[in-house]
Amino acid sequence: MSLVLAHAASAPERASQVFILSHGSTELPAAAAGDLSAEARQYVSASLADDQKLVHLNHFSHHHYFVVLAQKPTPGQVAEALRRSGHTLHGQLKAEKVAEVFIHNLSENADAGLLLAEGLAMTAYHFEGYKTDEKSRKAPTLTKVSLVGEAASEARLAELEGLLQGVFLARDLVNAPLNKLNAVQLAERIAEAGDRAGYTTDILDLPKIEALRMGGLLAVNLGSPEPPTFSILEWKPEGARNEKPYVLVGKGVVFDTGGLSLKPTPNSMDMMKCDMAGGAAVAGTLFALAKNNVPLHVIGLVPATDNRPGGLAYAPGDVLTMHSGLTVEVKNTDAEGRLLLADALSFAKKYEPELVIDLATLTGAAVRALATEASASMGTAEPATMQKLTEAGYAVHERLVEFPLWDEYADHIKSDIADLSNLGKGEAGHISAAKFLERFIEGYPWIHLDIAGPAYLTAAESYRGKGGTGTGVRLLYEFFQMVLGA
Repeated sequence: MSLVLAHAASAPERASQVFILSHGSTELPAAAAGDLSAEARQYVSASLADDQKLVHLNHFSHHHYFVVLAQKPTPGQVAEALRRSGHTLHGQLKAEKVAEVFIHNLSENADAGLLLAEGLAMTAYHFEGYKTDEKSRKAPTLTKVSLVGEAASEARLAELEGLLQGVFLARDLVNAPLNKLNAVQLAERIAEAGDRAGYTTDILDLPKIEALRMGGLLAVNLGSPEPPTFSILEWKPEGARNEKPYVLVGKGVVFDTGGLSLKPTPNSMDMMKCDMAGGAAVAGTLFALAKNNVPLHVIGLVPATDNRPGGLAYAPGDVLTMHSGLTVEVKNTDAEGRLLLADALSFAKKYEPELVIDLATLTGAAVRALATEASASMGTAEPATMQKLTEAGYAVHERLVEFPLWDEYADHIKSDIADLSNLGKGEAGHISAAKFLERFIEGYPWIHLDIAGPAYLTAAESYRGKGGTGTGVRLLYEFFQMVLGA
């Protein structure tokens, strides 16, 4: 992280400071007014009475900012308003070229300082990229955010930093183009991150994938000049509280041309470097869990390849034999992600998992249904588990909308010549894709998350920014915290 989060006992004289105030505040608390002139106090009080949510005092040598808690119907919405206030605040700090700021939490919300810092830090994220012009590679001005006194403990700040490092790992992976991050390089980057955080990585190469007869992954890879990989990430700390592991599966299509069923461009193929956002989210989540020493045994599976139309590329009409032994008729080579996931979900059975959650930028249907505001969820897990994951989504504002997996949707993926087809009907495509995956689930509860909408943004949106968002990392981390607290 380029932005340092720290704890401070107090703010030094003439430091730029942020004071978080309770909703409805019209008078400044003494802790926020001590070094202000009477005129400055009067100005801030008048601004608060005018219902301004962010008040700025420019003292030329330093700055004071006053952030007012929003009044919202749920704690999750209050938390999200604070993150978004962090984004707005970052814009002002950047404009004023403030290098370090001290945050005081004078509100009744004990987590307000952390939430504001989270919004600041996520806004401050910048993908380094590959620019060579020094003028366009200026270092960010804001380099340090300190939370003062009881605004946050050092332990909570360290946990937030570990979580954000996982989010930024996922963003970095998604933002990297194919010629900088093919399937082999993705596996290597995931392993390097594991070395830093503390999880282990076992990378299966082409011969091992062939030995496992992963027909879906192998078929999608046929048109590529580069080999596939299958990464197994594992975080198993001493004293893990779960006897059976949680397994996370992430789609790792490092670039998707659509294969022989070629995608159109622009506005489709040109941003398909993001098609491995599910795999990136799995890596980011394992990173955060390991970095923060979360006492749960969690395994990540990331099948990876690009999908190209060259060479011996698989074709519509082909019939594949999957890792599970089921046969699949290929109706469209652009419905490739479910083929990789199916092999990984079948492979997951060997772990006798407590729960399997897969994440994938799987369908345009999910985007049409929910835009970039939420992910689609479906699965066979108990309603209480689905509800817990949904609650985690609302807590971190990575919201989920559950769709049904009724038996009738199985008709959408019937094949005349194989066990099933890899393509459903024109309607409910995100559901038929999940229904396809369900056929490869055996003996464990499962949740599917179609993150195609929020995983990658073509225009900047608050603290989520532009490009890879890291969707899934904060959601799953919060879910696991809820598991521990149950």
